[in-house]
Order: sequence, then C-alpha cells, then structure tokens
Amino acid sequence: MTYEYLLAGLPELKAGADTPVSLEKLEELLNEQLSDSDKRLLDLLRVPVDAETLEAGLNARNRFIREWFAFNRDLNNVLVAQICRKHNFDVKQQIVGDDEVAEQLRTHTTQKDFGLSELSGDFLSILALAQIDDLMQREKAIDAIRFEWLQERTEFDFFSPEMVFAYYLEAVMLHRWSILTVEEGERVFRSMVAELKKDVKLD
Repeated sequence: MTYEYLLAGLPELKAGADTPVSLEKLEELLNEQLSDSDKRLLDLLRVPVDAETLEAGLNARNRFIREWFAFNRDLNNVLVAQICRKHNFDVKQQIVGDDEVAEQLRTHTTQKDFGLSELSGDFLSILALAQIDDLMQREKAIDAIRFEWLQERTEFDFFSPEMVFAYYLEAVMLHRWSILTVEEGERVFRSMVAELKKDVKLD
C-alpha cells in the first residue's frame, strides 16, 4: 500500500528546525489512514524500547523496521561502551545483543576505538560524539545522525509505508527537542549513568 495523499499533505521536516506539525495531529492522521498492518508496525516505533520491544523490532517482517532497531541498538551500544570506559564500569555487562558490533565492543575493550575501525559503518563518528561535554549538544548531534539515517534510507521510497514511518520518527525527534530543557537533558544522562551503576559487580 502507498500513501500519496497522506504524505503529500504533510509539511516538510528539516533537521534542527521546529516541527511544523503537532504530534497529536500526526497521530490522528496516521490512525485514520494507515492500514491495520502498517499501524501494527508503527506501534513498534511508538513504545519505549526495552528488551521485549527490541526483540520484536529486530524480528519485524518489515526490513526498514528491522534495520532501524539494529541501527539504534548499535548506536546505543557504542555510546554505552564509551560511558562505561569513562566511569570504569564493566563494558561486557552492559552491551546488548550478539551481533558483530556488540561482539567487537565486548572483545576489544583495550583498544581506543574498540576495534570499530575494522567494521563497515560510521562508528568512529559516534565515538567522537560521545566525547562532547555539553549534554544537549551531544544528544542533538546523536539525533542528527538518526535523522540523516532516516533520510538516506527513504530517499527513493516515494509514498511508501517506510516513508511514513521515517516521517513519524523525524517528527518525534523534532518535537522532543522543542520541549527538552538543559535540566531535562542532564537528568536523562544522570539517569543513564545511575542505571549502569546498578549493574556494576564489585569484587
């Protein structure tokens, strides 16, 4: 199924700009116009990611959904590895999955780049972003990578369900940054570190 009418009526989204459409209105349009099967796929993108939803996303029947979840798993693993290194946590306990990137992070902890330069993908840029001290700047830069990934993956998917999914994800990111304060960014980061500390095993 294609969505010419839906997508043609939506305003263009630009990285770093305010979202020109409210999430409430967008949700309403998607609920009205998506097929039942596409709404079920979109539901995977609507909920917070935990072990269960990650597994469901990685095994979704839609290739775009699978690749999006895998991309974010790898991105988060690289960032978590850097945080663990900075705070002297055990990297191996915090990495999720058994894919190539996860194994590289677990087995190359003594290398500055975790051996990621041996793999295809722009992982070194993610490592560099993890060094940005300003938390808001860092998170926005990370979302910029996500935004670019979405744009590249749907460049030729005219009016496809994948283009709708990407539009929704982009709108959520832009909306988040329109309301996120410096204090909230700090809170999110501290919460992440606290969660990591909970799992540290002391001898």
